[in-house]
Amino acid sequence: MCTAFVSIEPTASVPVLLLSVRDEYAGRRWSPPDHHWPAHPAAVGGLDLAAGGTWLAVDPGAAGAAGAAACLLNGFGTMAPARARLSRGELPLIALRDGGLDRVDLERYDPFHLVLAGPAGARVLSWGGRTPAEYDLPSGLNVVLNDGPEGLAADRTASELVRSLMAARAAHFRARFESAARPAPVPGPATTEQAWGAWLPIVSGDGLALDDPAALIQRREFGDGRIWGSSSISLLAFGPDGVRYDFGRAPVAEPGAPGDGWRRIG
Repeated sequence: MCTAFVSIEPTASVPVLLLSVRDEYAGRRWSPPDHHWPAHPAAVGGLDLAAGGTWLAVDPGAAGAAGAAACLLNGFGTMAPARARLSRGELPLIALRDGGLDRVDLERYDPFHLVLAGPAGARVLSWGGRTPAEYDLPSGLNVVLNDGPEGLAADRTASELVRSLMAARAAHFRARFESAARPAPVPGPATTEQAWGAWLPIVSGDGLALDDPAALIQRREFGDGRIWGSSSISLLAFGPDGVRYDFGRAPVAEPGAPGDGWRRIG
């Protein structure tokens, strides 16, 4: 149940903010953000060691140039044929390189939602296995779920439990972010705490238990012996001076286990 919050304020000093929480099975191995892909030298992101791709890739941009990011969420719908299936983890890298997915054969990928963000705004590319859709996100605070922008994709989960958990998370944290002062992080030496201000305690879980229905930082056991939960958090700010990227490891493996703190990526 990955979630992305996108705040768009065109007249603000930092017009676009992106918060991405990655939820995954605890046993799926990964590496923290870095330049992991020789074929995509500009891209920075976490590496999924199972398939070689990523859930979020950032192009910080050259000096004086605007940066961009592509954030992947799994979707629901018709799965790709097993014999032709490709990993969705390569899609953020392709989208950063090409500015979109126009040249991609989507039928080879399982359903997804891809958030493309930069200082001029953000849009979502959605694929449910039938017809692709593209949405420009409006000004204000947007939430993108596995059920699509605001949970309104054409193809959505049939699970009432999953739907209720996504709705609880979106409702709680939309209200909390909207009630707090919107930060204006810029590239520079400021710490994560200084840069993200009133949003950081909210991003860090807002004091909710890991098994709370609304938890942003979560840990779930659905009865199959495997642990599902939040593995990492990415905070990105897009402004005229470039991209600020802060990354935090979440305590997915054990209840109450500490993360390794926040790390400034760019």
